[in-house]
Amino acid sequence: MYTPATPLPAAPLVPAGILAGEAASAGSAPANPAPVHTELHVHDFQLNVLADHRASVTGALLAEHRPAPAGEAVALQALGRRGWHTLASAHTRVGGRFRLRYVPRRIGSRVVRLLFAGNASERASTHRLGRLNAYREVVASWYGGGGSLACGGWLTSTTLGVANRTLPCGTLVTLRYGDRTVRVPVIDRGPYVEGREFDLTEATKEALGFVGVGEVWSTS
Repeated sequence: MYTPATPLPAAPLVPAGILAGEAASAGSAPANPAPVHTELHVHDFQLNVLADHRASVTGALLAEHRPAPAGEAVALQALGRRGWHTLASAHTRVGGRFRLRYVPRRIGSRVVRLLFAGNASERASTHRLGRLNAYREVVASWYGGGGSLACGGWLTSTTLGVANRTLPCGTLVTLRYGDRTVRVPVIDRGPYVEGREFDLTEATKEALGFVGVGEVWSTS
């Protein structure tokens, strides 16, 4: 006699989307978070020094507006003919703080910046500092009036520049007197008094707050 088979209970249906999602989760690792934004803050700096004396920069590295971890590398870089190159480097301490020191061995003036190169979790950042000026001490005087200039043009009370016996016309010279600094071209010849290296125009003298004859710092 024929006896019909008892049907098996049906398995509950599972939405295809759930199965697909579980499979995807099981077969792949979570994505790495994007690197966070960083900032270099400068608290203090000394970039006007005599050659063979120490320049310094202090500040802090922040990551997402919070102090970066200790041990991050920060570099002081100068701009040269072939791009930026590192003068000195230091590592951050607690609170993201850092202090960079550099002793220039030759006179001159260079544009400098700070660089944090970044890593897998933090983006790179830079901070322009201006110019690092390494000076020597020279004796200068000043002159005014009018008349023609050895390098071309006419001298007036508003002419910025210096006279020098040997530097090529147009050479840019950075001068410092007290806490004032100017960067001016060589525009004339002189001075012809023994022991003096520069004659400042009246406008240059006023910009520096210089009076009479005395010592100034020069990058040339």
